[in-house]
Amino acid sequence: MASDDQKRRAAEAALAYVPEGSVIGVGTGSTVNHFIHALAQVRFKIQAAVSSSDATTRLLKAAGIEVVDLNSTGDLEVYIDGADEATRQLALIKGGGAALTREKIVAAASRRFVCIADPSKLVAVLGRFPLPVEVIPMARSYVARQLVKLGGQPVWREGVTTDNGNAILDVHHLNILDPFSLETEINQITGVVTNGLFAKRRADVLLIGTDTGVETLTAT
Repeated sequence: MASDDQKRRAAEAALAYVPEGSVIGVGTGSTVNHFIHALAQVRFKIQAAVSSSDATTRLLKAAGIEVVDLNSTGDLEVYIDGADEATRQLALIKGGGAALTREKIVAAASRRFVCIADPSKLVAVLGRFPLPVEVIPMARSYVARQLVKLGGQPVWREGVTTDNGNAILDVHHLNILDPFSLETEINQITGVVTNGLFAKRRADVLLIGTDTGVETLTAT
């Protein structure tokens, strides 16, 4: 069972990857909230942050950290975010907080992606956590039918609207042996904005907070 101490250790370890004087990307989720709290203590080390969600923007501003638009920054030095699942090959499932599209954009625009997580997120094969897919609302049923053809069981996340005004389908019962190919295949379905597989843009560093310290995994 994940603990706040494990998440906090991973989050605090990520501070070592934040270059002084930089604009950084900040993701969304419970482990990232610990990172924002830690970052607030050294907020003068950075210029500003690009946020992946409205919720994170509120937390960053409350911590006294300036939030800027990605369109005004150019590429970012580092992006810090969590994951719902991660493999030792640093492929991820993200989107449990419905911020996957903006997270994927900020990750793509960052030279280094540092993922912070607790040990419960580390898996041998992705797919136990339902794969989030952000869809244009009018295409929801059509996309769901296509996802069934891929072997998944999509469930509409009712009552949830993304910061982009779209719907989320959570795809259950996938055994994702080739996350790179599946990410591409789902993204090619008309009406899909993007899906929560981060395989094309994997993490560069994965920090796993444990009861005794932090395990560091790096891309090979």
